[in-house]
Amino acid sequence: MTDHRFQVGQKVSIRSGERAGPRAGGVFKILRLMPPTGTEFQYRIKSVADFQERVVREAELLPA
Repeated sequence: MTDHRFQVGQKVSIRSGERAGPRAGGVFKILRLMPPTGTEFQYRIKSVADFQERVVREAELLPA
């Protein structure tokens, strides 16, 4: 397994798509690098606009 693609403090967006639903859109900040679930890393992110936090898989993120 390689390292996390994104780093703490980096700004990202969530990929749009069927699974993303209303979570897509906006800019988020990486708060914490989390261990993998299976073979994919996860991240705790926080919305820059409304300050809500969530956990997402690495494949769901794009650089902002």
